[in-house]
Amino acid sequence: MRYILAGLVLSGTLVTVARAWAGQPTNIHGVNLGSWLVLEPWMLPQEWLNMGGQSCASDCSKCISSESSFAKAYPDTVDTTFAQHWDTWFTQDDVNTLKAAGINTVRVPLGYWIVEALVDRSHESYPRGGLEYLRRGLGWLQDAGIQAILDHHALPGVQTAGQMFTGKQVPVCCTSDVQFYTPYNYHRALVWTAVMTALSHLDPNFGSVFAIEAINEPIMNATLTPGYGNFQKNFVQVIRAVELILGIFVPSSGLSLSVSPSVSNNFTAALSATSSESIFPVEVQTALLEAVPILLEIGIAFGLQTIFEASPFIQSRPSLVTNFMDVNWQYDNPSNPADAAIGPQAYDNHLYYSFGGVAPADPKSYLISICNLTRIQADAAVGNSPLWFGEWGLSTQFNATDEFLYKWADAQKLAYSKGAGWIYWNFKTEISTLTNGSALARQWSYLEGLKLGFLTQDPAAYHDPDVCGPYINSTTHSAS
Repeated sequence: MRYILAGLVLSGTLVTVARAWAGQPTNIHGVNLGSWLVLEPWMLPQEWLNMGGQSCASDCSKCISSESSFAKAYPDTVDTTFAQHWDTWFTQDDVNTLKAAGINTVRVPLGYWIVEALVDRSHESYPRGGLEYLRRGLGWLQDAGIQAILDHHALPGVQTAGQMFTGKQVPVCCTSDVQFYTPYNYHRALVWTAVMTALSHLDPNFGSVFAIEAINEPIMNATLTPGYGNFQKNFVQVIRAVELILGIFVPSSGLSLSVSPSVSNNFTAALSATSSESIFPVEVQTALLEAVPILLEIGIAFGLQTIFEASPFIQSRPSLVTNFMDVNWQYDNPSNPADAAIGPQAYDNHLYYSFGGVAPADPKSYLISICNLTRIQADAAVGNSPLWFGEWGLSTQFNATDEFLYKWADAQKLAYSKGAGWIYWNFKTEISTLTNGSALARQWSYLEGLKLGFLTQDPAAYHDPDVCGPYINSTTHSAS
């Protein structure tokens, strides 16, 4: 067994063929549920101020600019304040609208603090209670037939400096101390993974989840992410270990695990009993064991004790798709996540032209670049397939006309649909005086893009399916 497991981890041969895994939509047409369970104030600046947050012009160390700083500033009211936000930012009406718009997938950004036991409250502060709203939202999505990716968006210790999506303060002056790439925080991320895997298979509300993403946007310079390759392997093995205990078949793996009859009606007991199996590395064993008391607490909180502790737990549902940012996200000899694959695995790339570095800031250069995109082919050449584009939008470095945005939407959808599909950032943004009316939403909100007509009501359709014709095979500014 150990030999088989090690061989699968190291071979990197399991994901060389592009395909849609079981549970994954054949062509992903999706949106992100950004600023819901990981709040980014730039997307809802007026609501953030109304909640009690602040807009930081200079010294972020003295400014309430993130979930963490908010929780420290308002320890007695933070949970109530955020419950109101979680209750209203993403609603059943939003699900109905997304379903009517043909959306088949959502990516749900999550912070590690959604698993509250992982927060070290001696020095870490975050709002509590988010899991209740995640369960409710996933239930709505399941009822609507919309599939979900659980995206570990904000990692313990912070995975990237100077970003609101980490849940810590910005600008860089307040998040330059990146601590995720340490044994302690890798471990916490693995425990989070074990908990989310168990919930995805056992909690009925999680029935729409088909993939878990290990980490959103790690540091691009691979020399600054020591141990990341080993974490990738452990992440996959944690998910597969939970699935083996549940009796779930892992395609292409040949893996199996016997569960003692004495614990066959108690999942948490079985998880505890098998966590020490020598087929798993010590890091994986420890993460599985530490997930047990957390799951027991969650079971009590949400009435899942019978499912976790007093029911046959062998499952027939498909194994989850493990998901990573693609190897080409990083530079300077990065580890290849394909080397970690055991069973279904997919890859994620994010492409924003508005931040620069992709193409010159003019309409023609943008269209030449996107119409000659080679990222899907480049990733497939190193085993990173299937690939979806988990974040993109209509934002630009120049004042885009409506005429251009029709073309820009079509051209990007065409490019990304050559892979496994696309997931727009974001499903919505605030429309207020602080966002100059709909100026922000015009290029960042999928629902506003639909309303304005830039995005088609049928996500698989195009205003002009030949939009790239004049730009294909240009030798200037093609995107890598």
